[in-house]
Amino acid sequence: MYHQSYDPLGNAILSTLVAALPIATLLYFIAIHPHTDEGGHRHYGISAPWAAFFGVLIGFVVNLAMMRMPFGAALSSFVQGAFSGFIGIIWIVIGAMFLYTITLVTGKFEIVKESIIHVTFDRRLQVLVIAFSFGAIIEGTSGFGTPVAIAGAMMVGLGFPPLQSAVLNLLANTAPVAYGAIGTPIVTLAAVTGLSETALSTMAGRQLPFASVLIPFWLVVTFVRMEGGTWGEAFEVWPATAVAGVVFAVVQNLVSASESLHLLTDVFAGLTSVIAVVVFLRFWHPKQRFEMRAERARVAASGAGTGAMAKEEYSYPYSLRQTIAAWVPWVILIVCVAIWGTPGIKAALNTLLPKIDTSLLGVHVSGNLSDPVFDMPFANKLIQRAPPVAPVNAAPETVQFVFNYLSAAGTGVVIAAVLSGVYLRMSAAQWRQAIVRTARRMRVPVLVIGQVLGLAALTRYGGTDAILGLAFTATGVLYPFFAAYLGWLGVFLGGSDTASNALFGSLQKITAQQLHLSPILTAAANSTGGVMGKMIDPQSITVATSACYEDPAEGRVALGPIFRTVFWHSIALAAFMGIIVMLQAYVFTGMVPPG
Repeated sequence: MYHQSYDPLGNAILSTLVAALPIATLLYFIAIHPHTDEGGHRHYGISAPWAAFFGVLIGFVVNLAMMRMPFGAALSSFVQGAFSGFIGIIWIVIGAMFLYTITLVTGKFEIVKESIIHVTFDRRLQVLVIAFSFGAIIEGTSGFGTPVAIAGAMMVGLGFPPLQSAVLNLLANTAPVAYGAIGTPIVTLAAVTGLSETALSTMAGRQLPFASVLIPFWLVVTFVRMEGGTWGEAFEVWPATAVAGVVFAVVQNLVSASESLHLLTDVFAGLTSVIAVVVFLRFWHPKQRFEMRAERARVAASGAGTGAMAKEEYSYPYSLRQTIAAWVPWVILIVCVAIWGTPGIKAALNTLLPKIDTSLLGVHVSGNLSDPVFDMPFANKLIQRAPPVAPVNAAPETVQFVFNYLSAAGTGVVIAAVLSGVYLRMSAAQWRQAIVRTARRMRVPVLVIGQVLGLAALTRYGGTDAILGLAFTATGVLYPFFAAYLGWLGVFLGGSDTASNALFGSLQKITAQQLHLSPILTAAANSTGGVMGKMIDPQSITVATSACYEDPAEGRVALGPIFRTVFWHSIALAAFMGIIVMLQAYVFTGMVPPG
């Protein structure tokens, strides 16, 4: 039996510093480690898979040397986290990316893009529709940088400058992130904390809508000011901005509380936001069309007068039937995920095949053939948490891998992708192209997510997360505010809200229990505060430059300017979320759902 110790070095400060080494290592190799490329250019940080590897390596050293965790328990814990991450998270992302790639290779995504672009030629409204509303739909289905890449490339194609496109899409990719990739961050948060997934989703849905209303205004103001416009020109389109933000926020709040549909929060909110803006623009348009600085200069030089389009308007090139057909795969996705998210159907799938109770390669396996449960050797019921983190007579930790391959949300997503391919009558060559492109694109995310989730399980069962959590209790009554910043730091460290929740979710729960706060509130704050760090994490900025700059050399040079531009936006928005969490902790306590 391994008994966790929360001051293994006999000095609380020293124990805390050593416990933080795996996270510090991850930060150093992601953002700080200097190196010079073949051209003599100096860069900072290394590839995410290698950074995660070094973090995992130090994680093992700390837990084996300082915590004196048995090697078998440490290895088993890491494997459990990595395997659980595959079926619960990576499987979802693979399915979502497969579906998106299918729409690319069949040409249907081009129709989807055109149907959105043609809504308006006013640059402010294009930013609103593409970066915010449409980006939210892509975030909801794919996540992990996909919306920044797609929407960013789309805006560059429309004539927006690359740096501007990168910055605006990084800013827009905030409020929807907690429900990205079919709710992957929320699924992860529930997995690492043991808290109710629906309760966490509901709580996030009572925090993020405030940001969802604010972000569209923030986005338009930032764009207009970057183009040398005035505050008046920014707020000239406030009716459309309000429609986009308020509709998104309302739907986000309602769907996030649904037991069967909460994983599709972004998809529903993004779709309704797009539709609402499209319908609204049928009846309202700004008095003056806003153009970019370069367009205004060309128009002035030509003597065409203000408000003329630098890009000639054109008729929509697709029929209604073609447009509907292009959107069908996304409808299939919504239906499949809704079915797989229904509790009764999940239970039926889990019990579809006979029960088992056997041993496989020395590992005890129980449950059903459709939902086998593997007891992790050297760890299951051999790890004991201690006070004040756990009650005096707490039962040993259960360390199991549940292989619910039929009822997993990712299975519904993969089936939706396959059905979409069948509906679109893909050829054998197209199927092959979609599979190969998806596999290539998923190599890095699979390596990173698997390692980070394995590290999260190692820190949880080793007890180092408890050491860090107990250290955060020193912030006392201000902890709800800093809970949001802890999530923000986690996204910067791990490159995604999912990684942040895996790293710090358990810590948030432990700290809340020590301070007699709601674990649901602080754990959700990790995700909602974390989304504001998405715009500054190296992975997102790299994706943005890759999508917006055709010349890789120009993209590398732009990394610094983009980071400096979005950094203070990120700090301010994280503080905004921290204030909301503080108010919910002490003033509007009725907004916190029971756990």
